[in-house]
Formats: sequence, C-alpha cells, structure tokens
Amino acid sequence: MGAISYKTGTENTKLGAYKLISLDKIPSTQDVAHDLINAGRTSDKTVITATVQTAGRGRYRRTWVSRAGNLYASFLYKIRRPNPELSYAVAVAVAETLIHFGVPAQIKWPNDVLVDGKKISGILIEYSNNFVVIGIGINVAHAPRLPGYPTAKINDFTNVNLADLFGELIKKLDFWRNQNFEIVRKRWMDLVIGVNQKIKYRGQDMNLVGLSTNGALILNDGTHDIRVYGDEIML
Repeated sequence: MGAISYKTGTENTKLGAYKLISLDKIPSTQDVAHDLINAGRTSDKTVITATVQTAGRGRYRRTWVSRAGNLYASFLYKIRRPNPELSYAVAVAVAETLIHFGVPAQIKWPNDVLVDGKKISGILIEYSNNFVVIGIGINVAHAPRLPGYPTAKINDFTNVNLADLFGELIKKLDFWRNQNFEIVRKRWMDLVIGVNQKIKYRGQDMNLVGLSTNGALILNDGTHDIRVYGDEIML
C-alpha cells in the first residue's frame, strides 16, 4: 500500500454489511484492492471507493477517465474458484441500478453498460488469490470525451445523489450475485443489445445468437454455432 492512507467505515444493507474504504485521489481502486489482498489486509465484502482516479483502467489496461463527480468502486469478495457467470450478474446489477433511477440502461458484451448506444458504465473483473475484485465505474456528473466512442452520464437523464447510487448498487450486486444463473441469464438477455445482429468476432462476421445456460456466448458463422467464453466482440 505504500504511503496511501485511508479511512474505513461500514455501509449497511439489508443483506449484510460491507467494510468501506473511502479514498480521495489515488491511481486506481483496483490497484488498491490488489495491494490489500497481497498484504493480507482485507476481508469478504470490502469495497474501495475513490473521488478521483489518476490511472483508472478497464479491460486490456485501457484508460478509464476518472474525474470527480462520478462513481468509482472496487468490490472484493472471497471465492473458491473463478466464476465465468459472475460477469453477467454484475452487468445486470449495474444496469438494474441505473434503471432504478430512471436511466434506460442496456448491456453490451462483454463489460459495458450503455444508454442510447452511449457508454455510461464499465466493469472490470479480476481475480487475486482467493478474492474476486469487481471494478465498476459509472458516469454520473461527467461523460469523458473519447474520439469515436460516444459516452453518456446519469445527469443527462436525472439528478442522482452519489451516496444513493452507491447504496442501490450494493443492494443490486448482493441480489444478482446470489441468483440462480438461469434467472440472471434471462434478465441479461432482456437487457443485452445486438442479439440476432451481425457482430465482429476475431475479425470475422458472425451473428449473435444468445447466451447458453452455462455462461457461453453463442455465435453463428452462417453454418454452425460456436460458444465463446471471455473473448471480446464488436457490434
């Protein structure tokens, strides 16, 4: 952890209590999470938040612009083994959180939540020792300008208090993480965009068919179905 200082508190929900580590300006909540895990200084249901991130990141180390006024959090849960179904539950939880506040969110494979085709939230899931670290960023007051990549923010639709958003996100994560995967799958299919549309997978045109009962994305190349785990597609 180096010289990072932090304060802790408890965020109570109807389904349990979280240890809250609230930080001001740091490189990344994900990095702090991994530091704590490696140092043996964390526990199940720990969540790290930051006001500003100077080196926020998404999949493949892509930069996540992190100005004050948005939500940046990393949730730590103890696990026995990596769970490929978890990413779907988290995506549904984030989308449902936004829907709760009247924002018409949809899911884009594999880790984005969109509104009107514009990215409003990103999800990054990483594993370390016997923990999973779920990083979530939600644009609330600011939508970063990215060339060729439209973005949106909650304040385009409604005004939401960050504390209320955070509390609702915790409730939705607790609910959807503990649902049977078939329930998660059905809701994910309701919310995902691109089903029965052409997508790009490893440079090849394919049709996005749906999601299997064991968490594989089903694609069709025109002759047969293939099942994809964890790879990236482009709509």
